[in-house]
Amino acid sequence: MHDTMIIKCLVVDDEPPAREIIRRYIEEMPMLELVAECANAIQAFTVLQQQHVDLMFLDIRMPQLNGNDFLKTLKNPPKVIFTTAYTEYALEGYELDIVDYLMKPIPFDRFLKAVNKAFQHAGAKQEGLMVNEEKKSESFVYFRADRKMVKVMLRDILYIESMKDYIKIITAAGTIITKQSISSVEAMLPEKDFVRVHRSYIVSLNKIKTFTAELIEIEKNEIPIGKLYRNGVLKVLG
Repeated sequence: MHDTMIIKCLVVDDEPPAREIIRRYIEEMPMLELVAECANAIQAFTVLQQQHVDLMFLDIRMPQLNGNDFLKTLKNPPKVIFTTAYTEYALEGYELDIVDYLMKPIPFDRFLKAVNKAFQHAGAKQEGLMVNEEKKSESFVYFRADRKMVKVMLRDILYIESMKDYIKIITAAGTIITKQSISSVEAMLPEKDFVRVHRSYIVSLNKIKTFTAELIEIEKNEIPIGKLYRNGVLKVLG
C-alpha cells in the first residue's frame, strides 16, 4: 500500500448492477479509488498489465474464464476480495489466499469489514480504516479533505455533523470537512466509543458533558437527540 493511504481498486463482474453497487461503496470511502471496472477476466488482465492495482473485487462466476481460474493465471495478483452469489466456491477461494469472500447482495458494513481486512493483510499495523480498537489512544481514521488524506485520532473527535453530501468532523483541534455520508463514517467508528444520536449527528461517548432526553452537551455545543434514536441513545447513556 502507499503512504498516501489510497487503495487503488479494480472491480471485475459481468453483471452491471453488481459493479454499480461496489462502485457506489468505493465512492463512499475516501481512502479507496476505483481504477477501472471490467466485465470479464480478459479486460481485467489488460488493466492489471497497464495499471497498478492494490485490491481487486472479483466475481467468481463469469463467462469464458471464472474468477478462480483467472486468479491462478496471475503471477503477482493484487489483494483479492471474491464477490459471488454461490457459497460452493468459498473453500477454493481461501486456498488461493484471498482476503475475504463477500456474498451477494453485499451489505455496506460487510464490504467495509472486508476492506479493513485488506489493510491488515498489507501488514500495515498502524494503517487502516480503523486500527487498534483496544488501544483507543492510538486509534485513528483517515478522511479526505483539501485533496489530501487527513489522519484524525479517535480520542480527538468530539462529534460529527452531516450537511447534505458533506460531513463536519469536529475535533479538539478544529473542524475537518469531507465529502462522505454520515452512514459510512458511522460504520468506520467503534460502537463502544461513538453513538449515532440523530440522522445528522454522531457523538463521542467520552466527550459527553451532560444530557437530557432531547439534548447532549459537548464542550458548550448542544446536539439534538432525534426521536427515532432516543430509546437507543438513552439505553447506551443510562
